Amino acid sequence: MSTTTTLTSQQRVNRAMNHQDHDRVPRFDSYWPETIKRWNDEGFSGDTQQALQMLGSDMYSVGGSWPRAFPGRHEQISEDEKTCTYIDDWGSVVRYWKEQSGTPEHISFGCETREIWEETYKPIYQSYQLELDKNTICKQYAAYREQGKWIFLTGLESIEALRKLLGDVVSMMSMAEDPDWIIDISRTYTDALIRGLDQIVSLGIDPDGLWVYGDMAYNHATMCSPQMYKELVWPDHKRIADWAHTHDMKFIFHTDGDVNGVLDLYEQAGFDALQPLEAKANMDIRKIGPTHGKTFTWFGNIDAMVLGTNDKKQIEAEVRSKLNAGMENKGYIYHSDHSVPPGVSLESYRYVIALLDEYGKYQ
Repeated sequence: MSTTTTLTSQQRVNRAMNHQDHDRVPRFDSYWPETIKRWNDEGFSGDTQQALQMLGSDMYSVGGSWPRAFPGRHEQISEDEKTCTYIDDWGSVVRYWKEQSGTPEHISFGCETREIWEETYKPIYQSYQLELDKNTICKQYAAYREQGKWIFLTGLESIEALRKLLGDVVSMMSMAEDPDWIIDISRTYTDALIRGLDQIVSLGIDPDGLWVYGDMAYNHATMCSPQMYKELVWPDHKRIADWAHTHDMKFIFHTDGDVNGVLDLYEQAGFDALQPLEAKANMDIRKIGPTHGKTFTWFGNIDAMVLGTNDKKQIEAEVRSKLNAGMENKGYIYHSDHSVPPGVSLESYRYVIALLDEYGKYQ
């Protein structure tokens, strides 16, 4: 492809997903709220949408299916000087910081026994329907399509749902002690997820991709063995990927942590792209590119800890080495390896953009 050729974002991302010639590396990113606040203090003017425009983002979402047991529930039950405690829309009791973002402290979970699941939660998910704002979804879709953007839907898969409904301890123990219960939750929840996605596409929109979120690993390995994953949850992951492909969408899977041990299972399920490829959890496209680089589109892997050093030499080395590895098979999309943290200065982030402009072009 000529270097003078200019593609639309939709064309650019689709070509990256198919490992075909294209003009430059596509871009997308995520930001902590405190990061946007810092940047506004440093001369930036705007919110997340303006940050994406500054980056030159190629990708935008128009909605998704995140089946919660009690949509809209946010019942405060206590507070102190620094935190507030709520019953959330999963039925869990969680404590949040008042003045900063971050993972909340989970105090208890609403669905900690099979009896509660069968009597209360399962009937909710069996009849689950999304409440859609048709006008907003269709208006956003039309605007992004006119701009030539790559449009995606989002969703939350069943491992993340298990962790929100049961908590990590009950989820992991039940995988070993009561696997049929885990299968039942995963299957029932995934039915609800797909039903919600069906509702969205029934509005007459035709997105380019489905981006599903679910953290299934920590910094050394997956939270359950690959074999346990394959037996209990993988069939539902494959169902979601199959749904996307049936609707001519690419399938992006988000998970933090070290998932090197299940890459082959992701391939068998038909995952098209993996994100964010957490560098500090032993995910490195320079290492896995030679074995899986023609199978997946790599989406991310730029170490946010390196960006947070605000050292231009370190940032350049990180960005250029990951670009070289990802671009080797023409299948790379820029993203940090997590959300951009508030330690990253506006000057440093603008430097990242300059590096993408200079080194993210295909010759």
